[in-house]
Order: sequence, then structure tokens, then C-alpha cells
Amino acid sequence: MKLKGSEIVCESLLREGVDVVFGYPGGAILPFYDALWAYPQLRHILVRHEQAAAHAADGYSRVTGKVGVCVATSGPGATNLVTGIMGAKADSVPMVAITGQVARSSLGSEAFQECDICSIAASTTKKTYMVMSAADLADTVREAFYIAQEGRPGPVLIDIPRDVQLELAEAEFPEVTAPKTPEVSEEAMERLKEAARLINEAERPLIISGHGVMTSGATKELLSLAERSGIPVITTLLGLGSFPGGHPLSMGMLGMHGMYWSNLSVDQADLIVGVGMRFDDRVTGKVDTFAPHARIIHMDIDATQIGRNVPVEVPVVGDAKALLHQLAPMVTNTPRPEWMQFIENLKQNHPSLSIPSSDVLQAQQVLSALDIVFQEDPETTVVTGVGQHQMWAAQFLSFNHENTFISSGGLGAMGFEIPAALGAQVGKPTAPVWSVAGDGGFQMTNQELMTLAEEKLPVKIALINNGYLGMVRQWQEMYFENHLKAVPIRGPDFVMLAESYGVSAVRVTEQEDVLPALRQAQAHDGPFLIEFVVDSTTNVYPMVPPGGSLADTIEDPVVTTNTVT
Repeated sequence: MKLKGSEIVCESLLREGVDVVFGYPGGAILPFYDALWAYPQLRHILVRHEQAAAHAADGYSRVTGKVGVCVATSGPGATNLVTGIMGAKADSVPMVAITGQVARSSLGSEAFQECDICSIAASTTKKTYMVMSAADLADTVREAFYIAQEGRPGPVLIDIPRDVQLELAEAEFPEVTAPKTPEVSEEAMERLKEAARLINEAERPLIISGHGVMTSGATKELLSLAERSGIPVITTLLGLGSFPGGHPLSMGMLGMHGMYWSNLSVDQADLIVGVGMRFDDRVTGKVDTFAPHARIIHMDIDATQIGRNVPVEVPVVGDAKALLHQLAPMVTNTPRPEWMQFIENLKQNHPSLSIPSSDVLQAQQVLSALDIVFQEDPETTVVTGVGQHQMWAAQFLSFNHENTFISSGGLGAMGFEIPAALGAQVGKPTAPVWSVAGDGGFQMTNQELMTLAEEKLPVKIALINNGYLGMVRQWQEMYFENHLKAVPIRGPDFVMLAESYGVSAVRVTEQEDVLPALRQAQAHDGPFLIEFVVDSTTNVYPMVPPGGSLADTIEDPVVTTNTVT
């Protein structure tokens, strides 16, 4: 049977288990949109900007474990996807982006909206394809989905000229096979034995868990390793949720704005076991001073990441789930009372979750109250933007379940919060989804409020409005002689803006109104925005200064325990 290229794409998507695509139509992708008429099984969600399509596919993928799919036309449609595609690559999120292209006869002529998106996206993807024949589409889509999920996951882009979408070809579809979990090699087994020996001999060991633990589905195996060995677990920003935040061995997040006790413990550890994480600069601080007393075991599926940033004594390449399954039975629970007491003393003497005592509403009070609501439903997912609010969310919210904290980590893309929450809500339609947004990033993609309203997606938005690009202001205040340049940022009346899109909204300025507003939003049947007008001068602590080591972590000058109850 012969099908048009656009129909072959739709058939291929269905065979891959795709049930939703996020996109925005245009001339070069119109044949695909025409084909969608015959495929009601493919739900299409019309975003208001192509960047949002990629972020939404990202959020959808993270909560479902499936490949997110986004679609755009040629030229500016395709280039607008690039930020979201790069974010998926940085955070190892499987995604397939499909773009239209000008007809084959027009390639190289600088035709209207012609753009060599494959060259542009080459460094932001695992692979790109320009498909020059409809007969190649089925195999290309199959290969793209395989590559997106194989090894370290990431995005793949397929560019399809308009006439290829219209071209008839014999429809022959390859068998759909998911990438197999790599078996633990003999070399990896030998290194796991060495890792177990170091773990059993260590006096001051720590585990650092990253996003890769959740990507591989290894949270149970990590819990088993920690409990069998008695080793405390620290997480990276994107590793939040990979280990239960309420567990006695949980130490929370480390790094630039991590817990003081986590950073100082890493500085004094004699063994670090890194699992599914990259030892990036936000984790290590000054690289040559990271964990100066520690031997390092690094387990990761991507061999290029091992030893890339810090020296590693025991490199173990493989899937985290398989590796941890093999490692756990090899370790013993060795009592380490002095080490555990050292960590406990750090927690008692250096409380990191401090809130400034003030009559003005503090962002930390909002997040502390949100945690109360958050803990009432274990399925609740939080999606943040990038900036101060992101760090406060990571600090004050307790994540006890995997894939309940979604954030742009590696790329740090402002504007991520609303479209990614949109995608997460589509992926988890019965679960509460909260977007914690900053007033700066919110203004980059707030048009997606219309998408939330149109699709009746009940995302709740906690908008932290301090009237500044807060993290930039903090750096200018602390390290640029308080030269506050281009950081005050005016916004519209956010409540009126939300209501104009058909989204219910309220404004909160007083501490006593925080929790009632959060409960009002949670109970509302539909999207709801709360604008929290907070102190514009509060800084995020703890903080590793620029160029500093984890041992240089700065504590809040004023430590209190004033929280919302």
C-alpha cells in the first residue's frame, strides 16, 4: 500500500506508542497537519510559541518516561525549537523534533523560510536527519526513536521537505524494538568489586545521586545500596526525587546553593560514589578543590562523562539500575558513628533552611507552605523556572518520589516553567502539577496560559514576584559592587493577565494568606495562578562563591527558623 510521506510519519508515530504531539503549524509542515485529520489517536496540542512545544515535550517525557514529540515548520519555526531541544540534550531527555523544510527543488536557493536546521541543531542533538525520500521516512522515524532512548537519552531532529511529505511511497514499517538495558560487562563487574572494597573500607563515605538514577529506573536499587551500606545520600539538583527526601540517610542537595552540611561533608569525605551524574561545575565548585580527601567511584552510562571533570579512581560504565543491582549485595553495613555524628553536628550548628525574619512576605515562606500542600498528595509534581525561586523550591520542597521535580538544569532556560508544566500535566492528567515561576521567566512564555485554558489543564502556578531578575541582582549586589544594571523588571498586572487568558488568579502579599491561597488553588477545577508579591532584596543561601570550593560555602548572615504553618 502506498501512503504519502506525511501519513507514513503519522503511522510511524503510532507504532512508537506516541499519543500526543506539541506543535505549531506553518507552510512547510502543512502536509503533516493535513494528515493528522485521519489520525485522531494523535492528540495535537497547539502551543503559542514553538519553544514551548519543545519544553512541553520535555516535561511530558520526564514524567512518563516516553519520548516527547514536538513539531514545527521551517525557518523560524524550527529555530524556535532549538532552545528546548538543547535543554533536553543537557538534561538527557529523550525527544524527537519534527520540522518541515522547503521543497527539495528549492533547497539552497534561499527560499522563503529556508533554514539549514540540521546544521544549526547538530550540536544540540544526538543526531539530525534530512529525509530526501518518502520511502526512507519509516526507517528514519524508527531509528530516531531508538537513538533518542539508547544509552544516554537525548533529542533527535528529523527535517522533512514539504514535497517529501506529499510524495507517495510503499509503506513498509520496521519492527519497533526498545533499546535493551546493557548487561554488566566483565570489566564493569571487576570494577564493581573494587568499588565494593572501597565502600566497605571507607570511614567517611557519601553517595551522590543524579538524574541518571531516575532515567534508568534505579531508585529502588539506590535505596537498597544506601540502606545495606549505611551511607548517606546527597543529590544533585536534577537528582532530587531519586532518593526519598524524608529518609534518615537523605542529606538533600549539594552544590552552588546546596545544603551547607552536604557541601562540607563532601569536602571531608574519604570516598564519593557518584551515580548517574556528571560532576558538573554547579556540583563541584572549584574543580581542583572538590572532595580533596576522597577517592571517587563514578558510575554512568556515558563513558565520555567519566573522568571529564574530576579524577576518578574507579570508573564504571553502564546502566545505573544494572550496576547498582550488582553492587548492593557486595557491600556491608559498617558502623561509622563518628562520621554520622559529624554530619549531624553540621546540621544542628548550620541550619541551611533559614528564612529572614521580616514583616514582608518571603519567597521561602511561600515554598515552605507549598511543601505542606505538596506532601498531602505523593503524586504532586513541581516544575520550576530558573533563578532564585528554582533554588528555594529545591531547598524547601521535600521530594520523596521519582520524577516529581522537573527543572531546566544543564541549560538553565528561563521560561521553562509554564510549558514544561503543561507537558507534565498532559503526561500525568490525574496528578496535581504545580509550576513555581519567577516573574522574569514567566514573562518569556506566559502566552502558554492560553494553552492551559484551552486544553483545560489544571496546572497551578505559584508566581514568585520580587520585581527583579533575582539571581542576577544577587550576583551584582555581592560581586559587582551593587551595580544593579538591567535587573529591575516590570511586569503587567499578573492577575488581570491570567484572567484575560481565562485562568483564575489571586494576589497574595501577607504571610497569613499564603497557605489559604495555596489550598484555594489546589481545590480549583482548572488552571490557577497565585501571584506572591515577595521581598525584592532577599538572597539565596547557602551559596558557593564564584571560583570557590564547597568548603567556602557562605551561610545566610541572619539565620532564623520562621516558617509558615
